[in-house]
Amino acid sequence: MGEERDLLEGLLLELRRGTLVLSVLSQMKEPKYGYALVQGLEEQGVSIDPNTLYPLLRRLEKQGLLQSEWETSGSKPRKYYRRTELGNHIYKELRDQWEHLAAGMKRLLEVE
Repeated sequence: MGEERDLLEGLLLELRRGTLVLSVLSQMKEPKYGYALVQGLEEQGVSIDPNTLYPLLRRLEKQGLLQSEWETSGSKPRKYYRRTELGNHIYKELRDQWEHLAAGMKRLLEVE
């Protein structure tokens, strides 16, 4: 039973990892800081650990999909991220592919 559970947890983790980039990019049209992004995703039913999110944000920024800006006028400094033009383009392409893939998966699972 423990091996089955471990296998399932590993497969679920793999499935979730594949959706996190799309999930994050979908929320980044307007500037958001990390904690607000975690909360917003959780409100939509997508949980993400901050220890997963922050490295992902840095990677997406390094790839040119996000840009960041520090806001220092508040009580504590916050780093805000938003999609770049390249990020908008890539997000649209990923979203279109996701919709195509999800429709295919829906058909496959309905046959079962």
